[in-house]
Amino acid sequence: MDAETRAEILEATNRALCEHGYAGLTVQRIADEASVTSAAIHYHFDTKEELLNAFLDDLIGRFESELSCESADPQTRLDTVLDAVFSRKNPGADGFPVAVMELKAQAPYHELFRERFLDFDGVMREVVADIVRDGVAGGEFDETDPEEIARLITTMSNGAHARVVALDEHPAETRRIVEDALELHLGWRPDARVDE
Repeated sequence: MDAETRAEILEATNRALCEHGYAGLTVQRIADEASVTSAAIHYHFDTKEELLNAFLDDLIGRFESELSCESADPQTRLDTVLDAVFSRKNPGADGFPVAVMELKAQAPYHELFRERFLDFDGVMREVVADIVRDGVAGGEFDETDPEEIARLITTMSNGAHARVVALDEHPAETRRIVEDALELHLGWRPDARVDE
């Protein structure tokens, strides 16, 4: 499948999920959001679940790229993670939070979705734990359990996501609470850092 058609189908899937929810999502509704026919979608994806798995691959891939940071500095890397999770300029503009929440709600019933979200959770926790481990080893963070901090940040990220979708709360509200927790556990606060 050419990359342009794939991107168009995935963007249309995002829009259709946001407009109709998982229960109302059909291949025809996705086609209505795109400039391709439902037959063209079926040509590229055998089932709706296969399409949604590709959609999750795309979302997770984009988010993982936001988590990456070239810096060796643990503080900069952790700030990059917090920016990726909590500082979306307009959290509802691309529909990302709603579309992902629709699929998260299906995870108890669709093993494939559950596995994808578990994989994503594992990636995020590993990224954060590595950062904390490096920061503790370098003396930039207080001694702490990196896996517990990773679990804390991931859990708060999931909570922020639910609050964005259900309560229309901006993720910056939760970021402030995460930063307070990081100050308690790591002795570090992003806005208090002095760049050299």
